[in-house]
Amino acid sequence: MEIVKVSASKEYTVNIGKGFLDTVGDKIKEIKRVCRVVLISDDNVFPLYGEKVKNSLINSGYSVCEYVVPHGEESKSFENYENILEFCAENSITRTDLFVALGGGVVGDLTGFVASTYLRGVDFVQIPTTVLAMVDSSVGGKTAINLKAGKNLCGAFYQPIAVFADCDTLKTLSESTFNEGCAEIIKYGMILDKDFLAFLQENEIKENIEYTIKRCVEIKRDVVCHDEFEKGERKLLNFGHTIGHAIEKCSNLTISHGNAVAIGMVIATKGAYEVGMSEEDFSDVILPILEKNNLPTTCDFSADELYKASLSDKKRSFDTISLIVPEELGLCKIMKLPVEDLQNFIEKGMN
Repeated sequence: MEIVKVSASKEYTVNIGKGFLDTVGDKIKEIKRVCRVVLISDDNVFPLYGEKVKNSLINSGYSVCEYVVPHGEESKSFENYENILEFCAENSITRTDLFVALGGGVVGDLTGFVASTYLRGVDFVQIPTTVLAMVDSSVGGKTAINLKAGKNLCGAFYQPIAVFADCDTLKTLSESTFNEGCAEIIKYGMILDKDFLAFLQENEIKENIEYTIKRCVEIKRDVVCHDEFEKGERKLLNFGHTIGHAIEKCSNLTISHGNAVAIGMVIATKGAYEVGMSEEDFSDVILPILEKNNLPTTCDFSADELYKASLSDKKRSFDTISLIVPEELGLCKIMKLPVEDLQNFIEKGMN
């Protein structure tokens, strides 16, 4: 098993391996005494792994109650958030108990936000079951639900006490779900690791999944430890996300996060070169890697539609918005762009 240590406001480990869901209860017991556990999952994942994780927890002495939400981005809602809080209160969950998130990014974000606010903070553990969640959303402490105006606009920074990524769960993913997680993997190479980017050019992600997940987690760990609350460097992790979130919003969430980020990275790369924010056009590098992993690189929305959808983005401050653009291969930078120039940036990036 590969172990990556994270030293943020909480110190914890990200455990990456295969075939350990049957014993995950004992692993959790090493860091959290026996208590009551609220196991939160969705209706895709729970039938696959819910009973296995639940039985493992029970065999380790925990008392478990489960809460299953519908799969999909729409579950990051106030309705589900409120219902889970009421469920916890009805079941007399206390501050010394534990939440366990079993699923992809939606389940992890929702569970983390519940954990951060119920009784002003209860410990939680992430058990991610998708590529995207393993390499990105389960690590770093960003938790959130969505508003009508946009994604993740209501949330908190709240670190888990542990992450357990069992790569065997990836075997049950559809090809499209696996591929969309690859967008976040490619992002890490573009923003901070030229050698890793070269590795992705030359190798297949699926055949090197444990190494790939570990390297992504290490990159994110280093960024989060330097800037946990996203005052500066952590914004680099948003490469492709400002426009990606706008694509998700315009599609009414029918375009998945990973696919939207893939398109967003292309637009950000091309746009930065066309408006003079980058000295070179690196789209000839990122496009083949995205296409190799069966990710989309264009969308049918207009620059005006994406511009309007971007105006509620969290990275906007007064009359400017922070964009992440390539400075060189394996190194991105944070640039502030006047909001009034954003539509032109997007339009240039789509040509």
